[in-house]
Amino acid sequence: MRHAAILALACWLGAAPAVAREPVDAYPDIAAAYWVEVDDTPLWAGKADQALPIASLTKLMTALVAVEHGDLDAVATVSRTAAAETGSRLGLRAGERIRRSDLLAALLVRSANDACRALADDIGGDEPRFIARMNARAAELGMARTRFANACGHDDDDNRSSVRDLAVLARAVLAQPVLAADAARTEFAFATLDGRRYTMRSTNALLGSLDGARGLKTGWTPGAGRCLVAFVERDGRRVLAILLHAPDRWWDSVGVIELAFAQPRAPR
Repeated sequence: MRHAAILALACWLGAAPAVAREPVDAYPDIAAAYWVEVDDTPLWAGKADQALPIASLTKLMTALVAVEHGDLDAVATVSRTAAAETGSRLGLRAGERIRRSDLLAALLVRSANDACRALADDIGGDEPRFIARMNARAAELGMARTRFANACGHDDDDNRSSVRDLAVLARAVLAQPVLAADAARTEFAFATLDGRRYTMRSTNALLGSLDGARGLKTGWTPGAGRCLVAFVERDGRRVLAILLHAPDRWWDSVGVIELAFAQPRAPR
């Protein structure tokens, strides 16, 4: 079910599946795997436990490890490996000095791989040691179908997760106020300690266009396709939607999010 069909369901709410204790696969065509929950209660999911490539959704764990490590006011020096990162990037230069907090915001707002790698290198000492921290944290969170092979989400057979695991990760990220605030930014600007300025806009098209959208992370690689973790708040309710390898992540995520908000509130 795609595009007009999902929007038609959003208009005719009687066709929406009822809330169930376990998520049901109501919309199998919107993504290779997906997850939708309201107020931490799962509604709908497809292939919830299948490990798939997740592209830059990987950066949610990078961000979580960085915040839990602390000392975000510390200054990182951009390594040559970070400056040489490919894909989405700011164009950081080797030797530039940047506060960790600014690198953190840049990896969440713009999904910048050079900022991501600079942060991982600085905190871990090098990327392999930082990746070890990422995998250890995933194990602590019970993310049994998740394995990280790099800090930024490049295609790798060993860099995978499931939508159920990503929901766990998203909740952990949202519990960190600095990460929730950065993920909700529509734009961001900072200056290095050397005086060079960077400005950027969010990769998340839902911010500023969907009522209540608060982030959380986008991703794309050839292997993972278009991915999205979307978090929306309205009138005291929270919807989390996760799509992996989604043909039309913006249109279809809006459809299932609207349907989720239309569900009756759970009795207290």
